[in-house]
Amino acid sequence: MDIIDQLDKTVKENDVVLFMKGTPTFPQCGFSSQATQILTACDAKFASINVLEQPEVRSALPQYSNWPTFPQLFIKGELVGGSDIMLELYEQGELQKMLPVAEASNA
Repeated sequence: MDIIDQLDKTVKENDVVLFMKGTPTFPQCGFSSQATQILTACDAKFASINVLEQPEVRSALPQYSNWPTFPQLFIKGELVGGSDIMLELYEQGELQKMLPVAEASNA
């Protein structure tokens, strides 16, 4: 399985997945920290992938998602965007609406 197939599998098998620099408990950049804080504020359950530990993911994900920067949030297989978009959606109350729908399918 090549890296693009692996990314596709990860995105489709997890209702909410955050590709980030570092981990939720130890983010390695301000944007990744902001992204995890937003998801935590939403009480979201999410998978996280540390792109710093997986250079092949770090180099291939921008091609897969057509999004150049990290973090990258996917909900139900769809790219939501990075921390700026997450913050905007959160402040508008839209992210909170997107997340429970994703989590409800786990029940």
